[in-house]
Formats: sequence, C-alpha cells, structure tokens
Amino acid sequence: MPVVAANWRPDPSKGVFETLLALDGRPVEPDAHLARLESSLAVLYPGRTRPTLDVPAVDRLCGGSTTGASVEALRIVVAPGVGGELAVTTECRPSSGHLATENGGKVTSDAAALLSLGLAGGLGAHKWADRSFVEQAQAGLPDDALPLIVDEDGAVLEVSRANVFTVRGGCLLTPTLDGRILPGVTRMRVLAIAAALGLATHESALRRDDLLTADEVFLTGSVRGIEPAGSLDGSPLPGGGPIAERLAAELRRAWAGLKTAASFG
Repeated sequence: MPVVAANWRPDPSKGVFETLLALDGRPVEPDAHLARLESSLAVLYPGRTRPTLDVPAVDRLCGGSTTGASVEALRIVVAPGVGGELAVTTECRPSSGHLATENGGKVTSDAAALLSLGLAGGLGAHKWADRSFVEQAQAGLPDDALPLIVDEDGAVLEVSRANVFTVRGGCLLTPTLDGRILPGVTRMRVLAIAAALGLATHESALRRDDLLTADEVFLTGSVRGIEPAGSLDGSPLPGGGPIAERLAAELRRAWAGLKTAASFG
C-alpha cells in the first residue's frame, strides 16, 4: 500500500481549468466541459463575478488558432484576478498523444504503466489548476508511466489525467462519483455509449486487486480518449480488449460529430 500524502490540498488562488480537444477547429463536447467549469466556479468562488463562457466563444478560440494543427488541445483557466474578479486565460496548442480519432477508432497499443500514489480524499471533484501534487509525482517517471491515485482506505480513484475503467464478465465498472474523483466528460460519454450498446455498467469502489484480476483495464480522458493500462506497480494488467475497442470506435464517431449509439440529452 502506498504512503498516503494526507496534508496536500490545492491552492484555490490558481483557479480551475478545462482542457478540450479541438478537431479541425471544432471543440469536442464543449457544452459538457463548460457546464463542469461553471459548476466548479459556482461552488468554489461564490459571489465572484464570473466571466461569460459559452460554446460560440469556445468555437472562436478553436477556430482562431494559428498552430496549423488539425488536432489541438484548448486549455481554459479561470482564476481570481487582482481585484477579486474571476479572469480567464486560454492556450491552444498541438495535441500530443495517441487519439482514438487518429487510430481508426481503435485503442492505441501503447499501454500506460500505473504506479500507485496515496492521497487521502483524492484529488477531488474539481479540475484544479494547481497540479503540484501530481506534477511532483510525475517528475522522473518514464513517459509511459502515470500516477494512480489511491485513497487511504485502499480505494482506487483515478489516474493523474484520466478516469479508470475495468471490464469483468462483460460488465463495465468505474469508481463512483463520491467527491473524490473528477466527473470526467469522456467518462460520462463512455458510460452513456455503453448503456446505449446494451452493455452492463456499474459504478462502485475498485481496489488494486480488481484491476489486477480484470478482463480489461483502460483509461478515459478528454484529449487521448480511450487508452489501455498495461501494468500496475510492475504487475501486468490486461489492457484494452473487445469492449474497449467497441467503445473507442463509438467514441471516435461521437467526437467526429457522427451519429452514434448514444448522445447527451
């Protein structure tokens, strides 16, 4: 069991952020990302004047990029300004990594190596701009390694930049939204797609042994989509399989704006 870093808390003065994938100048899932950002701002900075952020504004930010890349990541940070108001900064840059959209809807063969990292209470339900805890953990790790956040009760929560899914007996399982993990936009989309496809889904507590004995283990994020997990603390994991491949194909269609098995209502 990893040592629990019980005293770390994010610095709220640095604000919260969202990262959206942009394909050919079109933001992916902008409504869901903006809704999550607005929800965090209302909870964390009540009474503060909040900036106006809407889908047309995000469209303009993505369409006005000068990077020349067809696949980009748009980062929107909202933080308290000098006068106490909430100020917005944005950055659009070429996206790195293997995307489901660039791989024919298939799961990339490059599997992530997960390394357990204890944190009491997890990273929480907000996407904090203060990433010091995970950045320190990530420093010095190989490019394919990612910290896996584990609470002091042994519950597997999330990876530093993605939500965690397992497949067991054809059922899709992922940790519950209990305030300890980020309510991922791609997590929500994958659960909706799975339900529409008739796949059983269940949100419940997961342990390290649940990952080690699963039929499939994969991660979901708003930039990389679905990616397999190949090991946990040096022990092999099964990575992606037929269910992850099926979900990735549907996710690719959703991101491309095509008709899919599921859509947000």
